[in-house]
Amino acid sequence: MARRSLLLSVLVVLLINHTAWAEEPQYGGNLNVGTVNVTLSPLSWDPADWTWKSNHDTGVVREQLISGDLEKSVRKGGEYPFIADAYLPTDSMRGELAESWGWENDLTLVIKLRQNVMFTAKPGVMKARHLVADDIVYSYDLINESPKRIPTYFDHIKRVYARDDYTVVFELSEYNAEWAYRFGYGYYSAISPREMEKVDRKDWRTVTGSGPFVLEKYVQANAHIYSKNDLYWDTEPLNGQQHRLPFVDKLIYRIIKDEATYLTALRTGQLDILEAIRWIAVDHLKESTPELNWNRWLATSGTFVSLRVDIKPFDDIRVRRALNLAINQQEIVDQFYGGHAELMAYPQHPGFGDYFEPLSEMPGSIQELFAYNPQKARELLDEAGVPEGFTFNMQVCSCSPSNMDLIPLLESYLRKVGINIVIQPMEYASFLSAMTTRTHSAGYLMNSGHVNPITTIRKSFVTKQTWNPSQFSDPAFDEQVRILHLTRDEKERVKILRQLTRTILEASPYIWLPIPYVHTAWWPWVKNYGGELRVGAVRPGPIYARIWIDQQMKKKMGFD
Repeated sequence: MARRSLLLSVLVVLLINHTAWAEEPQYGGNLNVGTVNVTLSPLSWDPADWTWKSNHDTGVVREQLISGDLEKSVRKGGEYPFIADAYLPTDSMRGELAESWGWENDLTLVIKLRQNVMFTAKPGVMKARHLVADDIVYSYDLINESPKRIPTYFDHIKRVYARDDYTVVFELSEYNAEWAYRFGYGYYSAISPREMEKVDRKDWRTVTGSGPFVLEKYVQANAHIYSKNDLYWDTEPLNGQQHRLPFVDKLIYRIIKDEATYLTALRTGQLDILEAIRWIAVDHLKESTPELNWNRWLATSGTFVSLRVDIKPFDDIRVRRALNLAINQQEIVDQFYGGHAELMAYPQHPGFGDYFEPLSEMPGSIQELFAYNPQKARELLDEAGVPEGFTFNMQVCSCSPSNMDLIPLLESYLRKVGINIVIQPMEYASFLSAMTTRTHSAGYLMNSGHVNPITTIRKSFVTKQTWNPSQFSDPAFDEQVRILHLTRDEKERVKILRQLTRTILEASPYIWLPIPYVHTAWWPWVKNYGGELRVGAVRPGPIYARIWIDQQMKKKMGFD
């Protein structure tokens, strides 16, 4: 009976996929998206500024050497959902600007570029021309020489040079297990034309690239408007034919800071896709707007309160463990998230396969951190000399409705063990700047991307890394991370990473909090889409390029 049910399920999926593929793609129209970052404006248009959000804002314009292969998506019968913020298993990669790549020897990576890629013309910047290897070298030098560069990020690269117009060589000083991420599909891997050295890169009007769209206009705190790039090189295989991309004429990112407003925009058809919806709004949307399609996914960023271990009393592990024991994690899962959350899914993500170790398989001392025990919490605080009524500041970004709602609950838990917190809500730019300049408060409630199995450990807990809000520092830990990067064998990397994850959970530089499930919704006129979010580091460009709008269906449903 179970086998029959499984076969029927597979048949249904195949029929659905066949129906989707059998449709004839349509060109034209606008695609309006409320992205996973619908509340956030761009931080910078300059690649040299090293902002995590740059790929989100310019990733439909600027391309990279490597991206995710959407032909291997779940929607097309593959195994990859393309949800992770910056994790591409080897089998899920495709060359984007790179036609192929290979190791000439242990430390020399040779990349062959596509020869039919054009940079678009941009008034005041450049005429249209072919991409060549010098552009890759320029793009690497631009960010490698930036004073805002993340410490150690490119230390493994000795030099990058053009062997000829379509061959780029990366000479490494040592192997790095993240080589494909660091300058292939990562946050800081965008390829810009060398003409950018002569213009103001911070001005959105100078943004140019070889991607499926051109940045036509940016309206401050309102919208990014991208238009179709008629010179775009890539195609989509459908019904035995190759179709030129992109399908839509315009792509529009809406910036909407108020949750009720962006939910209304979806319900009224002003948004075709809303990528990140809290569980609390889902039932109402399904009832009021039953036509919507849905995808549910476990958040790809951790939620936690970072505790500055360089500030007393948080330099004492007893205090940090006490604050974890004071929080009723299971109640947050059950009541705050309505069961739509996982008790422990950070710093590793269940989507990372063997790199993720379930809480049930971890030592009792780690499992204890996720079990509510206010009595022991107070005992540990007493041992550490922390008096009843101790108060510390906690900064939080007002851009996150969920975190703002979570604050009163955290306050009440900590108050029960004699700890008070003073809440400081901040706009995102100020909130981020406080962390990157290390001027943030002792407590810092934030979300931080899982990224990928290695980076989640390196960026968050290695000494003096930019995204290390707790200021955690342990030379022995740093050395194990260094060895991890040198390790070529993946099974050995899994073993090392599991131990590093246990070590950091034990050390408790954060108050670990549950990770919620998130929902993506889209109207049925959005075609060739299955809820995919990213094909590289927060980069959705190739996904949007493959979507088309069924204009007739949209009109029949009462939306023009």
